[in-house]
Amino acid sequence: MDEKVRVIVAKSGLDGHDRGAKIVAAALRDAGMEVIYTGLRQTAEMIVEAAIQEDVHAIGISVLSGAHNTIFKKILALLKEKEMDDVLLFGGGIIPEADIAKLKEMGVGALFTPGATTGEISTYVYDWVKQHPRELI
Repeated sequence: MDEKVRVIVAKSGLDGHDRGAKIVAAALRDAGMEVIYTGLRQTAEMIVEAAIQEDVHAIGISVLSGAHNTIFKKILALLKEKEMDDVLLFGGGIIPEADIAKLKEMGVGALFTPGATTGEISTYVYDWVKQHPRELI
């Protein structure tokens, strides 16, 4: 892959705990990816707009607030509306197994819960991007 993998890592909603998001952002950067960390309290609209502006391959959302179903559903809808089907939406945090299955059915990629390693996350993102090359315009 010639193009550098570009990823947004974001915290959506009122969740103010960003330590995990910062650790993941640093790990992805250490793995050779270009990472844009959006900071706290981003709306779904802000995240998708940043994804457009930064021309990212993937969006990683960290959710510890329990609002994961709402947040991921809204971001997926906006990605579809903007015809951004070639952007991976993945995430992590405190997400019950039953909800993980539902989110994956909706189109969310991998969801990493406590105990996942940063190596697993980096490998997943890199492999997904490699397996889903963008079409040249």
